[in-house]
Amino acid sequence: MARRASSSTNPFRIIGIVVAVVALFFGGKSFMSKKKPSFSDTNPLIVQDLLDNGNSLRNNEYLIEGQVDERFFRDGNTSSVVSVRVKAESGDEIVPVMIPAKFNNLNIEREQRYAFRVRFEQGGIPVATDISRL
Repeated sequence: MARRASSSTNPFRIIGIVVAVVALFFGGKSFMSKKKPSFSDTNPLIVQDLLDNGNSLRNNEYLIEGQVDERFFRDGNTSSVVSVRVKAESGDEIVPVMIPAKFNNLNIEREQRYAFRVRFEQGGIPVATDISRL
């Protein structure tokens, strides 16, 4: 007489499937909830304050939004400087922003709008800490 196959399912297989579904759910949820860092917590730069006394802004972070006018490279230095055309109360002003070497992989194009989170260094020089194309 032939033996009948057992139709019961293996409990370890069911537990493994449930664990895999839960892991995929939470992994997907954490992946989808990651957002690009926003600049909403940074105060916008008042250009007149920079023009009056840029050194008074040192060690503070500000947001500079504007159109890149030109990008300058310095000999023997991996960083660069961009001139940003910013709208001000008195009309458009040019603000220089130093771009550290860690952003060399970004293709910062002329006549494109960007948002720069900058930290003012000694002498009132704005140094980019984050860059986003608008």
